[in-house]
Amino acid sequence: MENVKIDFLKNIELFSGLDEEELNQISSKVVLKEFKKNEVILYEEDTNEFMYIVLFGKVTVVKTTEDGKEIILAAHQAGEFFGEMSLIDGMTSPATVMATENSLVAIIAKTDFLGLLTDYRKVLEKMLLILCSRLRGSWKIIHMLNFKNASQRIKMLFLSLSFDRGQKTPDGVTLGIKLTHQNIADMIGLTRETVTRVLDKWQKDGDIGIKNKLIHLNMKFLEKDVDV
Repeated sequence: MENVKIDFLKNIELFSGLDEEELNQISSKVVLKEFKKNEVILYEEDTNEFMYIVLFGKVTVVKTTEDGKEIILAAHQAGEFFGEMSLIDGMTSPATVMATENSLVAIIAKTDFLGLLTDYRKVLEKMLLILCSRLRGSWKIIHMLNFKNASQRIKMLFLSLSFDRGQKTPDGVTLGIKLTHQNIADMIGLTRETVTRVLDKWQKDGDIGIKNKLIHLNMKFLEKDVDV
């Protein structure tokens, strides 16, 4: 089992600077747990006890508003982690994390996580870089929400995802995350009907293609401005 943990940890950006011996030491502090699709991984009131790393599968971070509407705050896939901010500042996060497909997650307790940051400088440096990247991502979202035009919001979201999770092809970029129309709507504060209308037009115009919920951005879409 320890060898399995080490093989997984090698592919996690947070631990990418560590050697085999260091990974072996860290693996003893990691517990692996499987979650089925739609199973809750982390409730809001439990967000300051553990850090979670997605080894395979996908999870979403969801906030429920006062009127019962769910808003997707973030989506994490294999290699990404969540829960670390609450361990650092001791505050809970106003969101619930659930598996969107069958997933394997590594769990690290608060004391062990804080020990990693103090004992392994490389882990601390990686953590700072990743947190900075997330902060910049939050700025992008705020920028997106300032657009009144639905097409602008959706294109800004797609461009942001193309930088973070895009897979380049000869004729454009495929977003490396499966998104439903409702997912997109929840991420940028639009209705599903509005998202469907915009995407249908873009598909008809040949700007994008959608297959198995994977969105492909054609080159002309990436190069042209969005109509206001």
